[in-house]
Amino acid sequence: MAKFVGRIILLMNEYMSEGYFGEMLKYPYIYRVIYLIVIKMLKVVAFMKQVAKGLQMEGNFGTAHVYRSSLNAIIAYRGKGDFTFHEVTPEWLKGFEIHLRCRGCSWNTVSTYLRTFRAVYNRAVDSRMAPYVPHLFRAVYTGTRADRKRSLEMEDMKKVFTKMQAPAVTPDMQRARELFVLMFLLRGLPFVDLAYLRKSDLHDNVITYRRRKTGRPLAVTLTPKAMRILKRYMSRDSSSPYLFPILSSREGTKEAYREYQLALRSFNRQLMLLGEILGLSDRLSSYTARHTWATTAYHCEIHPGIISEAMGHSSITVTETYLKPFQNKKIDEANKRVVNFVRHSISATIC
Repeated sequence: MAKFVGRIILLMNEYMSEGYFGEMLKYPYIYRVIYLIVIKMLKVVAFMKQVAKGLQMEGNFGTAHVYRSSLNAIIAYRGKGDFTFHEVTPEWLKGFEIHLRCRGCSWNTVSTYLRTFRAVYNRAVDSRMAPYVPHLFRAVYTGTRADRKRSLEMEDMKKVFTKMQAPAVTPDMQRARELFVLMFLLRGLPFVDLAYLRKSDLHDNVITYRRRKTGRPLAVTLTPKAMRILKRYMSRDSSSPYLFPILSSREGTKEAYREYQLALRSFNRQLMLLGEILGLSDRLSSYTARHTWATTAYHCEIHPGIISEAMGHSSITVTETYLKPFQNKKIDEANKRVVNFVRHSISATIC
């Protein structure tokens, strides 16, 4: 009997890997019963929790957090009861997308949750726990939009880069301002990479490191101003491996991730307060430095491919997301020049 059941499960795995669930109906009644029992054991919520736990054990706390947030959104849509991957259809996914939008989620948040669930679904397919369905996620949004401008205008950049002596600017704000400037000078270095920089990454005036997000190796030459800021705020603790006194726990631990989250929250709060005092037109945050560097480089007519390499993006597509609002502006300007040229030419002909 055990061999018989094993053979059935093997056959079902083969059919599931190909997505031929309907074929199982051709088998006798006992086959269908066993099939239904196995299918009912393959639960989405339980599997997703397992994946998130595995990511956390590997030290990928940020990714695990995104997976848990996505799972919570799915539970809010589907209810507390678990369900099988067989129930996930294009219609189900479209309903989930609509649910997220009705909750007030931005398109980028919708995309994050759907891309995360797609990754989980693909894992389940690889584990033969879900059917392979071609183009299952085609009808839902999994792209990235850059509708909201995150970079500073030139006038705001001048305010941020100029040291202020105003009483309202606290030492914590001043530190946040200078670290923000340093991140800009280091080609828009993300705060997470700044926090995890090690003393061994600095050689003379060059910092060599791997991006936390993509794993891409980067080498940045420090300008004299960047070096002055670095020396002012670098860690004085000889026992710490970190370049800056942002983290104290061992890299890859839950404690280090918690320290990073608290530091990021504090850093962004100080930047927000600073932005209000400076009267900036847009909100200041840790990622503003990165977007400002990218758009400034674009306005300097540096090729997007070079910008992508400089920032350690996984592909030029990511860079284009940063630049899209400004590309549209340049296209509009180009159109005006063409129209003005034609109008001038026609006027000259008539005269």
